[in-house]
Amino acid sequence: MKQKDLSPGLGTTSGKVTMGMLLLKLRTLIALIILLIVFGLTAQNFFTAGNIIIMLKHAAVAAFLGIGMTFVIITGGIDLSVGSIVGLCGMIAGGLIYEGLTLELFGVIIYFHPLMVIIITLLLGALIGAVNGIVITKFKVTPFIATLGMYYAARGLANIRTGGMTFPNLSGDPALGTDGFPVLGSGTVFGIPLIIWILIAVAAGAIYMSRKTPLGRHIYAIGGNEKAAKLSGIRVHRVKIFVYMFSGFCSAIAGLIWASQLNAAHPGIGTGFELNAIAAAVLGGTSMSGGFGTIGGTVIGALVIGVLSDGMVMVGIDAFWQNVIKGVVIVVAVIIDQMQQSMKVKSVERTDRTNEKETA
Repeated sequence: MKQKDLSPGLGTTSGKVTMGMLLLKLRTLIALIILLIVFGLTAQNFFTAGNIIIMLKHAAVAAFLGIGMTFVIITGGIDLSVGSIVGLCGMIAGGLIYEGLTLELFGVIIYFHPLMVIIITLLLGALIGAVNGIVITKFKVTPFIATLGMYYAARGLANIRTGGMTFPNLSGDPALGTDGFPVLGSGTVFGIPLIIWILIAVAAGAIYMSRKTPLGRHIYAIGGNEKAAKLSGIRVHRVKIFVYMFSGFCSAIAGLIWASQLNAAHPGIGTGFELNAIAAAVLGGTSMSGGFGTIGGTVIGALVIGVLSDGMVMVGIDAFWQNVIKGVVIVVAVIIDQMQQSMKVKSVERTDRTNEKETA
């Protein structure tokens, strides 16, 4: 029997495939580095502390939405409602800060501390996500249609809240105990924006869940083969409801941050954010066919979107062309993902043939 060669295979076809796979896996990080170099050389004041903070804040919002979207896509779904949930949650939080909760039956108005407003808004986001998950799992509605319906419903409710008007000042009133909400969007800890610390905490929790918990393994198993996952005893419906709840939760965080940063709430906030969320996940290596994706990759993908968007503005690229470029980047990312999947299949087939020859 021929002895198996355990060498790295440098210079062989197998070695080339391995190197190609490595480059594909690192494609988002490589793209980020290239963008930083290009805009650093072409955009004046690109690497100033102020601009870096602005880019990080913009990327953070896409990252929050992308983290929730990643789990949804891994299970083979999609969530088109995240942008509308951002708008609705921002309006609910803004209303509670600006005018409180009126109980007409008792003739009283309840004012909430900003921390309580945050908790209520996060629960609302998770509840909306749960509705998405239940419609998808219990009523067998495809994720695209279910979340598209919620996209319109949530945006409509956001407009109904004030008749399309804005809550203009969310600074709150110290006498009512409602002050301090803008700190969420503008506060810093050790010189680093509070938003970044929150993103680190959410990303770390999501990474731990995906890698170290049975729930995380079940999410990937469902995306890999839902029927096999169900036969193995995984409660597929519960897991799917959870991922949509988590997506809604992340959307609520983004809504709170936007309202806090603007110190105002408008029902149009979050329009188009679902596209940035999907783009961040896809750029980060999440497969649209399900079963594969990483939170770290999504965060880097969000950074790519943030740097690309702000960099194009700084170098004076026309707004219409900016959309064209973003669209091309997303399509290219999907094409590369398909290439990566194809290379994986070929690598596995080659390994199987080699093993069969050695066994013979």
